[in-house]
Amino acid sequence: MRMERTYLRLLLVILAVFCACSIGAHAQSGSRPSPSPTPKSEDQEPIRVFTEEVRLPIAATDTYGHYDPTLTSDDVLVLEDGQQQQIKSIQHQPANVLLLLDVGNQLGLKDTNLTRDVAMRVINSLFAGTQIGVMQFAMKPELLQTWTTDKSGIVRVLKTKMISGKSSRLSDAIAAAAEQFKGTPAGTRHIVIVSDGVDTPGGKVTMTNALKQLNSIQASVHILSYTVLARQELETQTKIWRPGDGIQRDGNPGSNPVANGDPTLPPTATRTPTFKIGSIDTDVAMRRKRKEYERATRQSEKQLTEIAEESGGRIFLPTNSNELLAQDESIARDIGSQYVVTYRPTRPLAAAKPGEYRKVEVASRRVGLYLRSRRGYVVPDNQ
Repeated sequence: MRMERTYLRLLLVILAVFCACSIGAHAQSGSRPSPSPTPKSEDQEPIRVFTEEVRLPIAATDTYGHYDPTLTSDDVLVLEDGQQQQIKSIQHQPANVLLLLDVGNQLGLKDTNLTRDVAMRVINSLFAGTQIGVMQFAMKPELLQTWTTDKSGIVRVLKTKMISGKSSRLSDAIAAAAEQFKGTPAGTRHIVIVSDGVDTPGGKVTMTNALKQLNSIQASVHILSYTVLARQELETQTKIWRPGDGIQRDGNPGSNPVANGDPTLPPTATRTPTFKIGSIDTDVAMRRKRKEYERATRQSEKQLTEIAEESGGRIFLPTNSNELLAQDESIARDIGSQYVVTYRPTRPLAAAKPGEYRKVEVASRRVGLYLRSRRGYVVPDNQ
């Protein structure tokens, strides 16, 4: 009887093992449902994705023009197309500064050595940690130094690589400068231009297109202009004294007839030179060029002023080289006093028309606080 029970238990165990093996084999036989096919990417329409956020650079200074380190969102009123915006954040961030240096030397009125000295003073005045790049331009732009915080290295580059050229093409240089900011955060971009702004025709980019590219990167532009200085130099070069008849009759009778060095004159006469102030050029074509250049500087001065003010920067119009050199601290203060204000526009960016321009205004809510920003921005196609 006991053996029959033992045999029965053994039979049950064998049956159980057999059933388990059958179930496992069935599970591995590929009976699981196949996944649904992934739709092809080419069948999907491109989706325009907008970051519904505007980063607006705002310079904040006190009564003396110095950086105000206490700025808060409660101190700032931002209007976009006349509508008040709610500020999400306000931060003081390290700046990215590109120096755009004009080394063209039209009519000998711009000094590359002076431009170099100005650039070095600006660089040394910038806050530590500022990312700095350098580009020079004459007939074409040339990047001398990519982004770096090494001020001493940049100074070495300026001393060894800056080379004078002939005419200048500012439009090509502005377009090339805009390209350098593609990897930098919006709201921290600055361009320092040292130039007379006179643009030689024949470049690859028109000034209109160059300014569109400049507006698209929303950089603050600070300009040290040669225009007034150059016109004053022109005036000095063309100022002359009226010459006399070239003969001076004040000799003593009986003097040596050749003592004056000119045996063709009477003993009592000496020939006087024609005096001049600056350099006199009787060439009509050269005088015409100078007149044309003077008119061009007046036009470029208006354009440079508009560029600076539209971007929230400033233009400086020194009258001599000492004034030009002395603006380094003002430039550095403007750059160092800038905050990045972030807000979500009440009218969505996704609803904007292509190339739509939105006007921006800022105002201070605190006595003794002075704010400056760009006048507006063009809504990008997508972000």
